[in-house]
Amino acid sequence: MVERKDKVVVVGAGLMGTGIAHAFASSGFTTVLVDTSAAALEQSREQIGKILDDGVKLGKVEAAAAGASKARLTVETDLAQAARGANLLVETVSEKLEVKKAVVSTAAPLLADAAVIATNTSALSVTEIATAVTSPERVVGMHFFNPVHKMKLVELVRGLATSDETVLRCRAWSDAIGKTSIVVNESPGLTTSRMSALAGNEAMWMLQEGTASAEDIDTAMRLGFNHPMGPLELGDLTGWDTRLSVLRYLHSTLGDKFRPCPLIIKMVAAGRLGRKAGHGVYQYEGGQRVPGSGLKASAL
Repeated sequence: MVERKDKVVVVGAGLMGTGIAHAFASSGFTTVLVDTSAAALEQSREQIGKILDDGVKLGKVEAAAAGASKARLTVETDLAQAARGANLLVETVSEKLEVKKAVVSTAAPLLADAAVIATNTSALSVTEIATAVTSPERVVGMHFFNPVHKMKLVELVRGLATSDETVLRCRAWSDAIGKTSIVVNESPGLTTSRMSALAGNEAMWMLQEGTASAEDIDTAMRLGFNHPMGPLELGDLTGWDTRLSVLRYLHSTLGDKFRPCPLIIKMVAAGRLGRKAGHGVYQYEGGQRVPGSGLKASAL
């Protein structure tokens, strides 16, 4: 494994932050994962260790490389301490504009000269986030996908001020961690969230109307279009509360074609949020989908 000279700071030890920190640490970068919760940081460290250990067991990662990756990763509850001298900061905190702006404004003065500030947001404005710093040309969207260690795509999102140099540097970092990057001009929903929201919403309209069963709608997408997961399965994985929030935002910015299906609104109100709640379009036990448990049109 090549040891990289750049220091990377990842802010937010949730699912995405954990995956992003793993990607950089396992690719040779000195990586610091930051969160205000020490418990969340310890859980993230354990999850990253498990991913690496599983890779060793499967013969995909050498034991020495896994050990070196763990050694490159440190955790920190103090953002100011972690940010000092970093070349890249990736924030993946909650999808609230004021929270993201607070993170980047705190970190920016402490980073290395010409450091890049990246946001993992899939919905908020990169341009607005960049107003929190004095060098908005160095702020860019760097949108990863879940699970990060398996998904190869990174959307690089240009804000109004984002420079060509910033985009090129992020493309190089994406290449270094084994990802393929695409460049997107800032737009509601970017490319992937916009297409996925439309497909998932339409699938729910079909389910509500009784066009086909949940299982058959998902099978159609998997086998007819070679998608690894159907739109209803994906909605259960993402969480229907998250999907509803995205749809409402897209509806307000892009028009009526993104009007949320009433069935999504009903499911969220009932707490049927998906895998994390044990019940969405499908039911789950022990994290596994219960066969034949998909919503039936007759029950709607």
